[in-house]
Amino acid sequence: MMASALILLTFYLILLLPLAWFTGHWLAAIATGQFHLFLSPMIYVEKKFYHFIGTHSDQEMTWKIYAQSLLIFNGLGVLIVYLLQRFQPDLPLNPQAFPSVSVDSAFNTAISFVTNTNWQGYAGESTMSYLVQMLALTVQNFLSAATGIAVAFVLIRGLIGHCTTNIGNFWVDITRITLFLLLPLSIVFSIILMNEWVIQNLLPYQTITVLDSQETQTLAMGPVASQEAIKMLGTNGGGFFNANSAHPFKNPTPLSNLLQMLAIFMIPAGLCFAFGRLVGDMRQGIAILATMTIIFVVMASIAFYSEQYTHPLFQTMEGHLEGKEMRFGVNMSALFATITTAASCGAVNAMHDSLMPLGGLVTLWLMQLGEIIFGGVGSGLYGMIIFALLAVFIAGLMVGRTPEYLGKKIERFEMKMIALIILVTPLLVLGGTALAISLEIGRESISNPQAHGFSQVLYAFSSAANNNGSAFAGLNSNTLFYNIFLAIIMWFGRFAIIVAVLAIAGSLAAKKRLPITNGTLPTHNDLFVILLIGTIILVGALTYLPVLVLGPITEHLQLFVVPFTH
Repeated sequence: MMASALILLTFYLILLLPLAWFTGHWLAAIATGQFHLFLSPMIYVEKKFYHFIGTHSDQEMTWKIYAQSLLIFNGLGVLIVYLLQRFQPDLPLNPQAFPSVSVDSAFNTAISFVTNTNWQGYAGESTMSYLVQMLALTVQNFLSAATGIAVAFVLIRGLIGHCTTNIGNFWVDITRITLFLLLPLSIVFSIILMNEWVIQNLLPYQTITVLDSQETQTLAMGPVASQEAIKMLGTNGGGFFNANSAHPFKNPTPLSNLLQMLAIFMIPAGLCFAFGRLVGDMRQGIAILATMTIIFVVMASIAFYSEQYTHPLFQTMEGHLEGKEMRFGVNMSALFATITTAASCGAVNAMHDSLMPLGGLVTLWLMQLGEIIFGGVGSGLYGMIIFALLAVFIAGLMVGRTPEYLGKKIERFEMKMIALIILVTPLLVLGGTALAISLEIGRESISNPQAHGFSQVLYAFSSAANNNGSAFAGLNSNTLFYNIFLAIIMWFGRFAIIVAVLAIAGSLAAKKRLPITNGTLPTHNDLFVILLIGTIILVGALTYLPVLVLGPITEHLQLFVVPFTH
């Protein structure tokens, strides 16, 4: 089975790379405003929108103004999503007459979708009306994804800028990304999903009589394909159904499953090619992409290996099937779990709570690395560039030379911001987990009192702080404590890092771009890829290894090393 798993992984990457290359070409065009003539009608709509909001495509912003605009825009998004949930009974398109969402759950959900986390402590098909699903949640799927890509564009502009304080216009960036990238791709992908029998309607829920008895069953309906498309393309992950992509109405066939996995990585991988185009050296983008791919392949292989071996009581089974859909099987489920936690997506087609300990370790560690393999749309690239700056700084210390990256000196201010970015997420994850474990109100939601229960809490805070959104599913997180606490962590895990990245972009843009000399560290060759991988692994291992030992590693040892007793 391991051979078939590696064939599946190879086939997936072969399909992904051409898609990413074309997407990267288009992303670079959007970042520079170079559009094709066939988009003339959409360009007209774009200009009218700028006139309406009082800006122009030629107006530039400093990093501080850009950050203020971004925070105000996303803050208003939180308020709108919250109010739509609270006033749900009084709004149309609510055929099931769902009541208003509770204060704490509405607060958590509003921040979750605005921060591109899409953490859900509720069952979508029994909580949210069609209007809330479309006008609140799906709209934020577009806007939160566009925000991440916009920040990646700004950091690239900082690297290629020369003695300037201007880094772009937030309103122009988010409009173009939404109008010219996310919306067209989502329309096309929605049609493809509907062709694969993903449902798309506004019908009331249907009551049917099951075939082998007179009992009835209620089937949830809704505009699923449209939400599923942007959920995957924007690495959002929020599900119309509680079972997420394991639900047959959302992910009915192995082909739809493969297409969804490709959609998750298409834009994050494409941004690497766009990065190479924009900085004028495709080798730089390929080095970033190679780093992501190498770590991803290693982690996926561990997940495959882990899920081939089942619980000692069920050694006769071919692979660990608990919590997995039979139509996808072990390998498709393991690959999906690796992709979704690598890409900050959070969509799941199997229950991560049922993964073997090492499989759970893979999903945990990929999130804890900072969601940079391949990461969320935008956040994966700017997170990886931050690690590249750190790697260059470390190399500079080794040889006694001022570190440079793409002709820009990495100095004290940049390193302060990099330190903030690298430290804020572990502080949120480890501090949040410690507090939840130490309080009775946090422990009472755990379904397993052993090492696995610790992993459930650690997974929740790793997912929230890194804006992933997936869950082990064994933790009852729809409580006042977890709804409020995780919402706060999601907000700072997203925007504290974004503000620091924008500050770095502004600082770099104001500097001269120095010429490359013989003493400059190459950042496009095999040696730099190895240095970057080492930096990522060392930071991740030193930060999270102790808590991983307490959770999945201890659970693995209990199952396979300690003599198993019936």
